[in-house]
Amino acid sequence: MAGPLYFEPPTALQYFASLVAEDASLSVVEAAVAIAQDLDPELDAQAVLAQIDELAERLRRRMPADAGPVHKLRMLNRYFFDELGFAGNVNDYYDPRNSSLGEVLRTRRGIPVTLALLYVELATQLGLPAAGVSFPGHFLVKLTLPRGEVVLDPFSGHSLSREELEERLWPYRQRHGLVGDYEMPLGLFLQAAGPRETLARLLRNLKEIHRSAGDRERLLAALERLVILLPEDWSERRDRGLVHAELGHHEAAARDLSDYLIHCPDAEDAPALRARLAQLSGPCRPTLH
Repeated sequence: MAGPLYFEPPTALQYFASLVAEDASLSVVEAAVAIAQDLDPELDAQAVLAQIDELAERLRRRMPADAGPVHKLRMLNRYFFDELGFAGNVNDYYDPRNSSLGEVLRTRRGIPVTLALLYVELATQLGLPAAGVSFPGHFLVKLTLPRGEVVLDPFSGHSLSREELEERLWPYRQRHGLVGDYEMPLGLFLQAAGPRETLARLLRNLKEIHRSAGDRERLLAALERLVILLPEDWSERRDRGLVHAELGHHEAAARDLSDYLIHCPDAEDAPALRARLAQLSGPCRPTLH
């Protein structure tokens, strides 16, 4: 008689990979919750999603049946920013927990992209057409109403005028030479961010936080997800390879750097990376601690 069957539960990385495998079924909120499992391996993703649904349901029960879009927006803003108290974490902006939806739900403090994810999810469940905007320097929210668009800063809850948006954009324009004849219209910077773009913004925030902190294990975890999310972004594969090399994972580093050089043979950093790859392919040397 056959013995009992045992199924290994998926790892956090496998769970994330399954969520982002197909664009048609990609749930940006669930994938964002899965990212937080790197910070808290015991995090119950389904419990976090249930909390978000409960917040939306609580407001939906109060909403008059004949509420129009403007009325819904006003109620949502009061509920989200005033009653629930969601706001930007101005005291510890670079705390990686600001990138965990579970922690943001618990503390009511986050960074623009995590606050935007929650706000957009609640707005969508109320029937408001809302989307995140990957604006330079600061993730925003855009709502499309019958009389026009509203652009909201989820960090402060402030609605932004065209003049305020132009002012925020000016340093980016100057830095990238997008002034004068090369100026791009504001509307191009206010396009709705797709799920992959939003998740990449979240992961790249974590990437820079862990890099700055010198936490190479968590930096590698963020890069593993970026490579899964954006399999043809060869710069992320290069960066993963360099972190593998720093951690002494020579074979994995060589694979990633080889892939990068195959697809980007004329990149400015290609000569230096070929030299690094030659070192990795030579006799293994012990990592010094």
